[in-house]
Amino acid sequence: MGKHTNNHTLFYKWADYFCAMSAWALFFIYRKRIIEKEEDLTIIFQDVNFWYGLIIIPVGWFFVYSLFDQYGDIHRNSRFQTLSRTFFLSFFGVLILFFTLILDDFVSNYTTYYQSFIALFSFHFTLTITSRMILLTAATRRIRLGLVKFNTVIIGGNTDALSLYKEIIAQKRSYGYHFIGFIRSNKEKVSPLESELKYLGNIKDLESIIKEYQIEEIIIAIQTQEHNLLKQLITALFDLRPLPHIKIIPDMYDIMLGSVKMNQVFGTALIEINQEIMPAWQIMFKRFLDIVVSAICLVLLSPLFIYLAIKVKQSSKGPIFYRQERIGYRGVPFTIYKFRSMYENAENNGPQLSKDDDNRCTHFGAIMRKWRLDELPQFWNVLIGEMSLVGPRPERQFYIQKIMEKAPHYRHLLKVRPGITSWGQVKYGYASDVDQMIQRLKYDILYLENRSIALDFKIIFYTVVVLIQGTGK
Repeated sequence: MGKHTNNHTLFYKWADYFCAMSAWALFFIYRKRIIEKEEDLTIIFQDVNFWYGLIIIPVGWFFVYSLFDQYGDIHRNSRFQTLSRTFFLSFFGVLILFFTLILDDFVSNYTTYYQSFIALFSFHFTLTITSRMILLTAATRRIRLGLVKFNTVIIGGNTDALSLYKEIIAQKRSYGYHFIGFIRSNKEKVSPLESELKYLGNIKDLESIIKEYQIEEIIIAIQTQEHNLLKQLITALFDLRPLPHIKIIPDMYDIMLGSVKMNQVFGTALIEINQEIMPAWQIMFKRFLDIVVSAICLVLLSPLFIYLAIKVKQSSKGPIFYRQERIGYRGVPFTIYKFRSMYENAENNGPQLSKDDDNRCTHFGAIMRKWRLDELPQFWNVLIGEMSLVGPRPERQFYIQKIMEKAPHYRHLLKVRPGITSWGQVKYGYASDVDQMIQRLKYDILYLENRSIALDFKIIFYTVVVLIQGTGK
C-alpha cells in the first residue's frame, strides 16, 4: 500500500509541475496577443524567455510547494485546506514572480500591470486547483471504496474500545481503517475486543508491534480516568519514527472544550493529535532569523563583549568564558558558552543549580545574571545551529535524568532546538531545584504545543522587557 500511495503522490507532484508550465505558456500567449497586440503568435517560439520560463518557473513552483505545502500522502489531504493553501501560495508566488521577472518586461500603462498580474494568477491558480481537486477527489473515492487502507490498531480493550470499533465498521463508507488488532492498555486478562479483533500484546510491546505490522494509524480508546496512562502513551508514541497518525476517542469534557476537530462529516468523532504545529516555511524562517539576528548581535555587541570580558577577568581568577555540556536538539550534546559569573571550581562538589544570593557568584557575576548578560555568548551557539533565539532552555544530562523521573514528558523538549530565551524563562526565570525545573517545564510544553513565529516575537519582546527592568530571576 505504501508504494501504491507513493505513486499517486508522485503523479500529484508532476501534475503541479505541468500546470505551472501550462500557466506560463498561456500567460505568454495572452501577453503577446492581448497586451502587445501581436498577430503572429509563432513569434512566441522564437522568444528565448518563453523557453527559459517554461523550464525554470515550474521548478521554482515545485520548490515553493515542497517547502510551504503538503507533499505527503495525498490520501491524507483535506480538499478544503488544499484549496485555501493553493490560493494563498498562488497569490504570493505570482506576486514574487511578477516583481522579479515580469514587471519591467513590457510597459504601456498601469492597467497593463494589473491585467498581467490577474491573468498570470488566474491561469496558474485555476489550472493547479482544478488538477488538485480532481486528484484529491479520486484519492477520497479510493478510500471510500476500500481500495486504500491504513494498517490500524486500537489501544484499549474496554467496552468503549469495543463500541468505537463497532461504530467504525458499521459505517457505510470506508474511512481507510484496516484493523490489524488491539493492544491492551490495562491489566485485565479478558477484553471484550478479543471476540472482534486479534490481541497483539500490551503497551510494553507497542514499538515492536508498530514496526512488525507497519502500523500507520493508532486509535487510543481508554477510560477518562486513565489520563496518566494517556500521557505515558503519547510520550512513548511521539518518540517513534516515522510517527503514525494518532487519534483519541474523546469524552464529553473534551467535546465541551472544543477539542474535537471533525474533518469528515459522517465520520466517528475522534481527536486527531498533530505534532507538526509549526509549518515548514515558519521553521525555515525561524532558522533564517536565528542566523541573521545572532550575526548582527555578535557584531554590534562586540564592544559590550570586550567590556564584559575585561570585567569578568578582573572579578576573579579563571577563564573569561564558561563552557558546559548541555543536551540539545534530538538529544545531541553540545557545548554552551557563557561569560563566567561564578568563582572558579564552583562545582567541585558536583552539579548544583544557582539560587538567589548564591555565594558562588562573583559580585560582577551577580550583576550579569540580573540582566542575563552572561548569556550573550550563546549567540554563537545560535549562529552555528546548536541553539535558537527562542526555545526551551537546555539542561545537563544529570538534571534531565532527575526531571524525567518525575516528568517523563520532558523528552518532548528535545524535539526542537534549545533557546537563549524561552516562555519558561520569561514566566518563571532560573530554577533553583528540580521541583522548580518541573514547574517551569509546563511553560515550555505550552510553547512546544503552540509554537509559531508570532509567539517567538512575543517571547523576545517580553525578554527585552525583563532585561530592561533587570528583573531576571
